[in-house]
Amino acid sequence: MDEITHLRRLCVNDPLLATDAGDLWTVTVDDRTRALVTLGALVSVGASDPSVRAAVDDAITAGASTAQIVAVLDGLVSVIGLPRVVAAAPMFAAALGHGEDITLDLPW
Repeated sequence: MDEITHLRRLCVNDPLLATDAGDLWTVTVDDRTRALVTLGALVSVGASDPSVRAAVDDAITAGASTAQIVAVLDGLVSVIGLPRVVAAAPMFAAALGHGEDITLDLPW
């Protein structure tokens, strides 16, 4: 099915979408982009630590760099707000192997 037909089916809540869910996503969007979008979605809904860690692992496996993974958090600040991003940041740090050594030398 093409993307416009898929969009139309989404607009009318076509029950057949339950059987076709993800087809366009997996064929059209590359693995790295899918993994980064998934990270953004998980942070947006306040997903659990294990879900975020698994998604970070998937992003790395798909070829995303640490900079790209952290950029997802940065980009989300203006969309979902700083508090939710700050809440997710320790999960990202731990998944990237920096859970214990992330400190910030602030002047205050």
